Amino acid sequence: MAALCVTAAAELPGWREIVETRYRHARSAWTNAPTEATNVWRFAQASFDWAELATNHAHRAAIATEAIHACQHTLAHSPESAPVLYYLGLNLGELAQTRGLSALKLVREMETRWSAARTLDPGFDHAGPDRCLGLLYLDAPGWPVSLGNPTKARAHLEAAVERSGDFPENLLCLAEAELRWKHAAAARKLLERLDRIWEDARKRWAGREFEASWKDWSHRRDKLRASVPPTSR
Repeated sequence: MAALCVTAAAELPGWREIVETRYRHARSAWTNAPTEATNVWRFAQASFDWAELATNHAHRAAIATEAIHACQHTLAHSPESAPVLYYLGLNLGELAQTRGLSALKLVREMETRWSAARTLDPGFDHAGPDRCLGLLYLDAPGWPVSLGNPTKARAHLEAAVERSGDFPENLLCLAEAELRWKHAAAARKLLERLDRIWEDARKRWAGREFEASWKDWSHRRDKLRASVPPTSR
């Protein structure tokens, strides 16, 4: 399941209760069998989704920290679990949101964990490792403050589209990056590609668990349309 959009999820009736229930079930399964890697990464996944809906830093940090510790414990014994590495990176990101300058160390660890996940399973979560690395390099401050790097951001976002170009999130992320780089023509081409796969994607990723994602994707597609209108004929 892809990362949820906080605003979109919060607007869906009953969504908070659904995410919290999933989190509690996943946490129960993990506490009952804490050495099972599948239980760990599913708990870390549910923790990330629940932390995304946290209303304050303390709550977000508490959720993310427990998931981080669970992942780190598992990786000490089973270091080659791409899902554990991937969701460890996402929860480190949640914790980083609650920090100031001390978040820089967490950002470096996020890069390390997602790079390792990419090596082990680049297709996990619809090319999630490349997508996350691309967004990390896109959003982080540049050298010497942090690791932001437009060249690396492009390489990873393009790799995500190449590997899983039928997943709307990948096309949206690259199109939004192109717009930030003031490449309107490139963003327009990606938007047109997104439009072509839209209906098939809706059928493929259907159901309650993707409601928040579709709400988010639709909103972002509309923003792109307003920013990069079709070429006049």
